[in-house]
Amino acid sequence: MRTDKLNCRPWQGIAQGMAFSLLTLALLLSVGTAQATMYRWVDGNGRVHYSDTPPTTYQKSGGAEMNKQGQVIRRTQSEAERRAEAERQTEQKRIEAEQNKQAQLDRALMSTYTTEAEIDLARDRALEHHKLAIKGAEIRGKAVEANLTELKTRIANIEKAGRPVGSGLKEQLEQASREHLELKRTIQGNEEAMMQVREKYAADKMRFRELAGKQ
Repeated sequence: MRTDKLNCRPWQGIAQGMAFSLLTLALLLSVGTAQATMYRWVDGNGRVHYSDTPPTTYQKSGGAEMNKQGQVIRRTQSEAERRAEAERQTEQKRIEAEQNKQAQLDRALMSTYTTEAEIDLARDRALEHHKLAIKGAEIRGKAVEANLTELKTRIANIEKAGRPVGSGLKEQLEQASREHLELKRTIQGNEEAMMQVREKYAADKMRFRELAGKQ
């Protein structure tokens, strides 16, 4: 097959010119892309900086990435901002957890009672347990106090007579003293528990009233 060399040369020139134009366009686009991004950040002294490359402290100090028109296209939070955001999210989760817990308590409250009188009845039942514990401790306490008085009198008479106090008698006195102290703690503990019961059911009653008013 014979090729007309004279006719091919113009086409070769056109092809070479197109290749050169495409290469030039690619270079221009790459240069334009490289120059399209600019970084803005603030240093430790509060000075604002602009650069086509981010600083080495960019992740710590944070900053803004802008296009050639000066519009922010991406922002990197500073270390302090990330820490503040983490704390904010933690606090938000805590608040949501409290709200969910309160919602559960409200549902349980409304499903347990239908009137305020039922709350008062439940309170009285809870108090009765502590009242019985206090009454039992007081009865036992009187007996222990009487025993303590008798032991102290015997020991005083023995010491007055100049005789040594036996180890058994001393042990009885120590044991009675410990029991007397423990009974006082029992009474005090149940009295405090009764205060907590009253406060709890008072709060339940108030919350029930609020929720019933919304229905």
